[in-house]
Amino acid sequence: MANCGDFIKSQFPLMDEELKKYVEDILDNSAGEFEDTEEVYEAVGEVLQGISEKSEEDVREICEQLLGMLQPEKTNNANGPRKILNQPIHMASMTTNVTETDDVKSIWLPTRDEALKVDAKKLEKAEAKLQQKQQKQKDSKLPIAAPVLQTATASQVTSKKDSKLEAKGTNRTQDIRIENFDIAYGDRVLLQGADLVLAFGRRYGLVGRNGLGKTTLLRMISSKQLKIPSHISILHVEQEVVGDETIALQSVLECDTVRENLLRREKEITAAINNGSTDTYLSTELSEVYAQLENIEADKAPARASIILSGLGFTPEMQSRATKTFSGGWRMRLALARALFSKPDLLLLDEPTNMLDIKAIIWLENYLQNWPTTLLVVSHDRNFLDTVPTDIMHLHTQRIDTYRGNYDQFHKTKTEKHKNQQREYEAQQQHRAHTQEFIDRFRYNANRASSVQSKIKMLEKLPELKPVEKEIDVVLRFPETEPLSPPILQLNEVGFYYSKDRVIFSNVNLGATLESRICIVGDNGAGKTTLLKIIMGILSPTNGIRSVHRGLKFGYFSQHHVDQLEMNVNSVELLQRSYPGKTIEEYRRQLGSFGVSGDLALQTIASLSGGQKSRVAFATMCMGNPNFLVLDEPTNHLDIETIEALGKAINKYTGGVILVSHDERLIRMVCKELWVCGGGSVASIEGGFDEYRKIVERELEAQNK
Repeated sequence: MANCGDFIKSQFPLMDEELKKYVEDILDNSAGEFEDTEEVYEAVGEVLQGISEKSEEDVREICEQLLGMLQPEKTNNANGPRKILNQPIHMASMTTNVTETDDVKSIWLPTRDEALKVDAKKLEKAEAKLQQKQQKQKDSKLPIAAPVLQTATASQVTSKKDSKLEAKGTNRTQDIRIENFDIAYGDRVLLQGADLVLAFGRRYGLVGRNGLGKTTLLRMISSKQLKIPSHISILHVEQEVVGDETIALQSVLECDTVRENLLRREKEITAAINNGSTDTYLSTELSEVYAQLENIEADKAPARASIILSGLGFTPEMQSRATKTFSGGWRMRLALARALFSKPDLLLLDEPTNMLDIKAIIWLENYLQNWPTTLLVVSHDRNFLDTVPTDIMHLHTQRIDTYRGNYDQFHKTKTEKHKNQQREYEAQQQHRAHTQEFIDRFRYNANRASSVQSKIKMLEKLPELKPVEKEIDVVLRFPETEPLSPPILQLNEVGFYYSKDRVIFSNVNLGATLESRICIVGDNGAGKTTLLKIIMGILSPTNGIRSVHRGLKFGYFSQHHVDQLEMNVNSVELLQRSYPGKTIEEYRRQLGSFGVSGDLALQTIASLSGGQKSRVAFATMCMGNPNFLVLDEPTNHLDIETIEALGKAINKYTGGVILVSHDERLIRMVCKELWVCGGGSVASIEGGFDEYRKIVERELEAQNK
């Protein structure tokens, strides 16, 4: 084996000693059992190929040389001509006069010393120990491959009629019909035999629990893995605009490629004419370009782009800044502005309110109510879903059901539908039981034989109804807290600025108790997150005093925490790393408090949906038993049912809560006090959210004048 070891090391110089020993053990233990090169490759080939850049052909050649070292007789057939026997030979008779020596050992010779026989039990034990050792080496010493990210796949049935129209290029329909399609994510089936019909000009809200495949469905449509008519333009707002020197307003205008090409051609023709060109055709073409620019109202485009940017929160100064100067959140807004400006035949929006403050959400709601083409939007914001969609699509149990009307109408219709289905199912069950009782009673009565037979046939023909599959209610539970004597938290004359000419706020005088349910609202950039960090002591105020009870223990949740979770471990392992020393049952119980139970708790974080990751972040935050929760945009990526559960959990919580959110329904559920950030100050306002919404709507009206 020494030769094999040296040979392996020469071929794979970067192989570590443990792995080399592992390969040597495999070869040593099976040296006499290999029939050919293929068996050597099956034993160690994949391991050798995995630690180098050698091709499969090269590794097979190395395996052939290893076989030659292990079993020279299999390759050294050139020692002499092969002999072909011309008659059978009785091998046992050949050993009649043969005695066993060091040089001659025969399987036909009787065993001389019974004491030298191997103990079968000891042999079995030794083999088991060797296998265990080999498995341990294999598990612990082989390089750990990076987790393979699963990918989504889609398949669908297309009609021959549509295929023919598409092939001829005569398909002009604006409606989208995707029938009998499946979507899987890795091994998990998300949709099976589903149908999706999008009528031109209607606005669809796509709803469903976290992790069922809403985002994946949008990606399958935008990537055209689900086939739709090729002439229909699609825009999926998913990735932020790339930051470069292009100013924000121009970045939006560039979406209109027809206008951009006409303007470029106008410049080229004008330059040619100014340089003395006498080509009369240029003058004619220039007139045509002017006519086309007038026809598409090119002169109004900058104003239209500016209105959209302004509605999404871009001030005139921001609109003239280069895109590279904006943060990721603002570049996502730019991507949304570009989509709204370009007006594709099908606009796909995935949680568009996540990146917006309340003022921008109200503007977007109003803007989309007049959207001229087809819209498909995934959202968890109930107020948005009550305002924008004309239809709701409900994704559940691997299919999609469509309901006319907004979310409120959908919820009422679905609830009534489920009640009717359950009543029908229960009525049929009673009928079946009554009929079966008759059959069982008179089965052996000759006089009732015909009646029994007809009842049996009737039961066989009855359609089999199934009970309504109720979605499991989401329950979130925050930990119990011990009371603290006031004062708990106080800000006196607090101010904060990054520089003298960039004051975030000043003269803030506010306080909170363990009974507080405070919601902070305001435009993006007004200082909401900065205020939270001052409250928790992460940032120090530049002036004023922050006073907190010595027993106050904050639990902080932000979307950044969700994004920064370790992606290659499961939820239980994540809690183990954050809070070591507890039992597996305690970690699982904590995750179960936030709806992460069963196999879900053992999936890698990377494979979870955004909402499921948020629940894991909640569980991690609460593992330290905080008595004051600071929640910065906690609803991003949560489904509607989980947001409802979050509101109920906050109301039951015995500690204090400060919440930054743009979700109107959650604010109305939990808010007892409203703090408004803006204009360099933070103030508590009377009248709650209703009063704040009136203020915002007045600002938007003034902005549009």
